[in-house]
Amino acid sequence: MVICEYLLIPNIVDHMLIDFSSTTIFGYYFSDNTNRIRRAGLHGLQGLVRKTVSDDLQVNIWDPVHMDKIVPSLLFNMDDPSFLATDAESPRDEEHPSYIAEIVFRDLICRASYSSIKSVVGPVLIHLDNHSLWVPNQFAVKCFKIIMYSVQAQYGYIVITSLLEHLDHHVKSDPNIKGGIVGVLFQAVLISAGGSIGTSVLEVFNILLRHLRISVDNKSQNTEMRNKEIEFEDEVINTIGQFANNLPDYQKIEIMMFVMGKFPQFTSDEDVGGAMDSQLQMNLLKTLLKVATKYKTVTFSNTFPPEFLHPLLRMSLLDDPQMRVTVQNILQTLIDRHNNTVKLKHVVLPADVSQLDLTTEKASRQDILFMKKSGMQFYWHIYENMQMSSNKVDNFEALFCTMSLLAIELGDAEILLELLRLALDIQKMVVTSAGLPITHKCAIHGLIAAYINILAYLSSISSLAEYVQQVIETRKKEAKCLLPDFAYNRNNRPNRLSDLENSEDYRSSDLVKENCLFDQNKIAECLSSSGHDASRLSSSFIQKPYNAEMGGVSRSISDIQSINIEIESVDGSPSTYRKQYDEEITVESLKKMLAESSGANKDSEDKRRLEILETFRTAPFEEIVARSEAKSNHFHNKLNEILDNVEDPSERLLTEEDDETGSQATIPVFQMQFPDLFVY
Repeated sequence: MVICEYLLIPNIVDHMLIDFSSTTIFGYYFSDNTNRIRRAGLHGLQGLVRKTVSDDLQVNIWDPVHMDKIVPSLLFNMDDPSFLATDAESPRDEEHPSYIAEIVFRDLICRASYSSIKSVVGPVLIHLDNHSLWVPNQFAVKCFKIIMYSVQAQYGYIVITSLLEHLDHHVKSDPNIKGGIVGVLFQAVLISAGGSIGTSVLEVFNILLRHLRISVDNKSQNTEMRNKEIEFEDEVINTIGQFANNLPDYQKIEIMMFVMGKFPQFTSDEDVGGAMDSQLQMNLLKTLLKVATKYKTVTFSNTFPPEFLHPLLRMSLLDDPQMRVTVQNILQTLIDRHNNTVKLKHVVLPADVSQLDLTTEKASRQDILFMKKSGMQFYWHIYENMQMSSNKVDNFEALFCTMSLLAIELGDAEILLELLRLALDIQKMVVTSAGLPITHKCAIHGLIAAYINILAYLSSISSLAEYVQQVIETRKKEAKCLLPDFAYNRNNRPNRLSDLENSEDYRSSDLVKENCLFDQNKIAECLSSSGHDASRLSSSFIQKPYNAEMGGVSRSISDIQSINIEIESVDGSPSTYRKQYDEEITVESLKKMLAESSGANKDSEDKRRLEILETFRTAPFEEIVARSEAKSNHFHNKLNEILDNVEDPSERLLTEEDDETGSQATIPVFQMQFPDLFVY
């Protein structure tokens, strides 16, 4: 069909579009006669598009008025179930209207420029809405695959943005419809792999996370409807993971930090978990895990910036056991660089650790420095996790895997020594704790045995390996319940409390013989005989990190705005005179002070002085630096809090009349000069 020059006239174009569009939808069924008429209309539309888009002087064929006629006509012909079912590799009837419509549609998309992409995508979305083609979404997926493969690569993100905007329009729609849209979005992202997904990457994730939260907040009580909502939420999580897969690694960390920001900002340990819906927390953790699986760790300092590591470790103390397992899975995914996680999923005690076929590599100096700086965070949170009474077998296995991966990926001699200290501290906690169930104590003893066995293998100290095997053999004879084979056999757990108390297999930790425990002195001898410094093994470091301690410290607004500010000095710095303005001065307190002996305060001061002296004698340098840095960070955070709450400087100045009387204005808090002593 020939498109003549008189088509330059707009009215003629409109009439031709109407005629061609009407012929493309002629008849309800495909027959030889209807096929012939439809083919004529489709060829007419193809000629019209090619004639007008190649010349700027022609009528603007991309006008929404024209696209609203062309695009639905093409989609109507493409939507042929028999043609859709045809195998992609089998020969097709090139004269079939569906085939011709697809060719014209591809041609139209290829010729679309930046400003005209939405003119094509918009009618496609409306057509899918009007004809309920989102459920099932096979045809919708086909349409957007054609669009993504045909559109110019640099414009692909416009299609994805249009789908996200359309998802916003369906915020109150049935979960199946929203799931169909997200499924199409997922396929579109797959095709755009390696390309740009837009300048506002965080906005894309924000939209998807918003829909995730809306779905959880408005969850239905109907079981069937709730199952549909869960399917939609899983689709959103998978799509977020696929989006992240298209980003460079440094942006994946930003995305994980962005997702972390959707959790409540904890201000104290009691606030962990907050009032946020548990299902939403679980979905956000699944999202973090999905993004983490797309990230490839190179150096730990880049993977775990403090802004990401500290909140993530805090979430490892959530009340829900399954959430804690998910947090450990996130850590394992980011720590493991040699695919050892699968080999460490269960707490086992092989006769030869080499049977596990672990892949090891010498840790880089940069990673060792990271662990010396941030290792205390890992150790303390692992220690706290071990004590949680709601732990299940899965929790202990996840902790074992995380601890083992830290040893394998950061297997430096000093780090292995620190991990031995951690293991011995956990063992000491189990022996002295009266609140843990017997099954938990046995599980932790079995975990420590398997863990020290791995540490002995990684350290290549034969005497240590021999001693570990000696303790294991002793347990096999006298305390089988302290070995993983028994403690992690789910069939061994008694069904009733009376059975537990009367069980001969389970033994109270108070009755554990010394020769069934790992002796710190003997381990120190093994280390010393191999040339290692074992002096640090005797000092316990399990104490709350300072940045966690400061989380619970709060002041009233009046305290913050007061000019009298108490600044904590770094432990071990020269004693300086400080006024205790936080004391409540009342008549009763003064009477109490007069009645008290002056020696009580002196004893307290002497005790604290000795503690500081002991800390500097026995604690490693890295720990002292970490404590000082934590206090320094707290100082800066408190200073920022003060600056946010102080009054306007102009309000703090005295009036001119007061100046004339010789009065002096109070110095604003933010203008105070702090001594260098308090700045690390």
